[in-house]
Amino acid sequence: MSEPTERLKLFILAGEPSGDRIAADLIRRLKLRVPLAFIGVGGRELADEGLLKSLFPMSDLAVMGISDVLLRLPLLLWRVEQTARAIRKASPDIVVLVDAQDFSKLVAKRLKRLRYAGKLILYVAPSVWARAPQRAAKLKPLFEEVLAVLPFEPGVMARLDGPPTFYVGHPALSERLTRSAVDRGPLLLLPGSRAGELRRHLPLFQQLAERVSGNPAVDGFIIPTLPALKERIERVVADWPVPVQVVADRNARAAIYRDAVLAVVVSGTATLELGLAQVPMVVSYVLDRPQARVFDKLGRPQVSLPNIVLGRAVVPELVQANPDIDAIVREVQALLDSKKARKDQIEAFGELSNLMETGAEGHLRQDPADRILAHWRQRAPGAS
Repeated sequence: MSEPTERLKLFILAGEPSGDRIAADLIRRLKLRVPLAFIGVGGRELADEGLLKSLFPMSDLAVMGISDVLLRLPLLLWRVEQTARAIRKASPDIVVLVDAQDFSKLVAKRLKRLRYAGKLILYVAPSVWARAPQRAAKLKPLFEEVLAVLPFEPGVMARLDGPPTFYVGHPALSERLTRSAVDRGPLLLLPGSRAGELRRHLPLFQQLAERVSGNPAVDGFIIPTLPALKERIERVVADWPVPVQVVADRNARAAIYRDAVLAVVVSGTATLELGLAQVPMVVSYVLDRPQARVFDKLGRPQVSLPNIVLGRAVVPELVQANPDIDAIVREVQALLDSKKARKDQIEAFGELSNLMETGAEGHLRQDPADRILAHWRQRAPGAS
């Protein structure tokens, strides 16, 4: 069946760098298939794909933890209203809200009250499998469909009576590597991208770098980051007693990952990217007080995506309200001192890569552009 010749009008919103990357990947796929006009909220990657002007800075939505949200609550509520009004005025065929779960849900609710008649798609499923499973059914009246980036999520959403959900993979799949454990190489430090994450993790990573710099497996330190954060991080690490290279060129990531002995990474999308690149890792996350209370209430679940997707503890996790540098150093030193432990992680990452590539039984991977166009064809004149 040929694609409709009409132009697809799309509104797309990304709330943080990982969402910006996912959104840009979707736009690239759609542009290969149909004439496309789109507006929305995004960062550098969506701008590179033709987003002429973001409705507002994407960084306004990059908050994590109750404390950060409360500090920005008036601004966030205004951005919800601003987004809903912009969508209502533009009247796109389809709205794609990428992650930013609480914000996306508020925008969808506001659009429903405004009687917006277009299709609403949530890209990146909420972690209903980790907490508040009752949220799945509450999404059903808000979104026509959810596009999931983890292979087990469609099955979970179906069991919990959530919206129709399809597994579409993740852009990081294009950067998969096959590599061996190295005897010596750079130690990568990935402190996150949100302001709160950087504030809580950079001092911790400084202490870690000092403590492990003498290990014979460590050949320097590299912080891969985003262009928008490069200068800020360089200012911070300039005062560290060990030299650190800050790299913001995504094209250099493959070489960095291939040479790395291991990474210490803040929990989030970066753990999936590192796993698919087969980089051994230790995962860290420093919680604020409200986050710590929720984490304890949930029974301290797994937080890193390789562990969650594979359903077992492949990589060590240190999730702490009061950072214990000694505990982190012990985990990092143990991995540095055991090539077998690094090989075991790499072997598990091969399993992760295969599962992410194909999808789970009954929920095989689909192209996200196909899912968007399936909804558009229902509206397009002459579509069959």
